Amino acid sequence: MEQNKTKSYGSALYTIITVFFFWGFLAASNGIFIPFCKAHFNLTQFESQLIDFTFYGGYFIGSLILYFASAASRIDILNKMGYKNGIIVGLIISAVGALIMIPAINSGSFAFILFTFFIIALGFSLQQTAANPFVIALGSPETGTHRLNFAGSINNFGSIMGPVIVNIVLFGSAAAKIPASEVKIGSVNSLYLILAGLFIAVAIFFWISKLPSVTSDEKMEPSNKANKPLGILFIAFLLILAADPLSVATGVPQPYFVYASLAIILITLVGSVSASSKSKTGWGAMQYPQLVYGMIAIFTYVGVEVTIQSNMGALLESPNFGGYTTDQVAPFISLYWGSLMVGRWTGAIAAFNLSKTAKLILTIIVPFVAFGVILFVNGATGTDVSNLYPYAICVAILIVGFLIGQQKPVRTLALFGILGVIAMIVGLMTTGMVAIFAFLSGGLCCSIMWPSIFSLSVTGLGKYTSQGSAFLIMMILGGSIIPPVQGILADSEGIHFSYIVPVIGFAYLAFFAWKAGAILKSQGIDIDSVEAGGGH
Repeated sequence: MEQNKTKSYGSALYTIITVFFFWGFLAASNGIFIPFCKAHFNLTQFESQLIDFTFYGGYFIGSLILYFASAASRIDILNKMGYKNGIIVGLIISAVGALIMIPAINSGSFAFILFTFFIIALGFSLQQTAANPFVIALGSPETGTHRLNFAGSINNFGSIMGPVIVNIVLFGSAAAKIPASEVKIGSVNSLYLILAGLFIAVAIFFWISKLPSVTSDEKMEPSNKANKPLGILFIAFLLILAADPLSVATGVPQPYFVYASLAIILITLVGSVSASSKSKTGWGAMQYPQLVYGMIAIFTYVGVEVTIQSNMGALLESPNFGGYTTDQVAPFISLYWGSLMVGRWTGAIAAFNLSKTAKLILTIIVPFVAFGVILFVNGATGTDVSNLYPYAICVAILIVGFLIGQQKPVRTLALFGILGVIAMIVGLMTTGMVAIFAFLSGGLCCSIMWPSIFSLSVTGLGKYTSQGSAFLIMMILGGSIIPPVQGILADSEGIHFSYIVPVIGFAYLAFFAWKAGAILKSQGIDIDSVEAGGGH
């Protein structure tokens, strides 16, 4: 990779991490916007989850467009464009989406609003693909991981602030709450106008700044046989979008099309493992079973991470879970996303060259410091956060998990997958605050899964590592598919029972840890030597 190895671009780094903040801010604020839109537009739970469908679908479609365009031209388009220009173009696309959001909101059309979410995320897809290698290039390669961890922590902070700020914009401060029935959706216009301005300002900064030329000299590897399953995934994605009109046209109930979409995706990926095992030629990175099982794992992980909080608003509004109003759910959504920050801050300790004693002390202290930050941010708005104090027990369990996992991907992923299953089952079998905390602790379990899954999936891929990484990024598609699946289940079986979906998801992630470990062992790879990297 071409980069300036001697000069440190501090101002550029501090500017680019604002992009990481945007990603976390908007993704987490969906947890407030979804229940608000459900009430405002009188939507079913499934229809409300289409916000996540279009938002995370934008990531998937953006990655897919880049992949197929590069495959057709036999040129890595983003590499030819340069990562700096890729970030600029991505920011401009997101700015256009944020500006379009204003007439979309004023039009009163939910479909128009969904379209703008898609455009914003399309820009995010390009930014995310380019930003990670760019952050590594802004200084010495040896400290690249530290910069990524720092950028990730800003992403997490954006996740905490998103629900809090959007809640204030919609409903006012705790001291002067506006009843949900009196809130006008147009009150978020100013927020998206500010976001558009920030996107454009950061894009201009990058355009006028003299920054290193960051490109990759890795040669593209052909993978013609992988094109077919990726194409099928695209069709499965469209199936959810067309579920309602197809139901009207055929008389087949809408849920069947939603469940069929998920089944097609999983069958296609599992079938690819079987097909590539017979003849590896033309499959590229997908010839490696650890990658394909890892693609399912990333799909599942992102889906579980998103669906727990996206359906949380509807759960909290039900009588058995407090009967909260839409304007009261923000602290819980913020705590959920903050739980990911708790785990990732703790995981980042391993990146520093510290003694075992210092690491042990920090592993115990840092999670509670992060938990304190979450309470402070929410309390600063005038919200009473005393009912969140018992969640410290869940944080303590996370610490024990970290000490047992010891940053080993197989052990860590299996352990937190099992803890996730247990937490979701506790939530299903109870009600009230015990169940709420159990479901929210899914964020703690998810917090360190991305680096473990990624490490296990790309280990042993050799020259196909870059392509394998691109395929894994595409599987953010899970955040688009799984929330609507849970939404449709909630409409038919009730919101509480619908949390069986993350139980199944966590169970697969625990299975993947075992399966990937077995595959890598069979390839002669010492899995204990594989280290988990930074968080997503």
